[in-house]
Amino acid sequence: MEILLIIIIGLLHAGGLYMLLRRSMFKMIIGLILLGNGANLLIFLLGRLVKGNPPVIEDGMKVFSDIYADPVPQALVLTAIVIGFGLQSFAIILIKRVYKVLNTDDLDELNSTDEEI
Repeated sequence: MEILLIIIIGLLHAGGLYMLLRRSMFKMIIGLILLGNGANLLIFLLGRLVKGNPPVIEDGMKVFSDIYADPVPQALVLTAIVIGFGLQSFAIILIKRVYKVLNTDDLDELNSTDEEI
């Protein structure tokens, strides 16, 4: 299970980096989304995802006797998902407005000054 998650995280990071290097602003946002999802999965993996074991101590136990899932990474990922969604929404609206005004989403054309146009 962990090997599969490691491969998926690597693919998400590689795909996100590749999309960030494209010239289109839309593809750049897709790259940010992929990188964010890869980072969230990485945090989940570091928090020791354990199927079927809750992250609490049973009554009468003083110490953990088995592997447990840490609830802090899960809370961090939930926060990251909400913040990432807000960032993505803002970026999509911004790209829509730029495309409406300039009729392009090519980053090379957007880097030109008014004097060059």
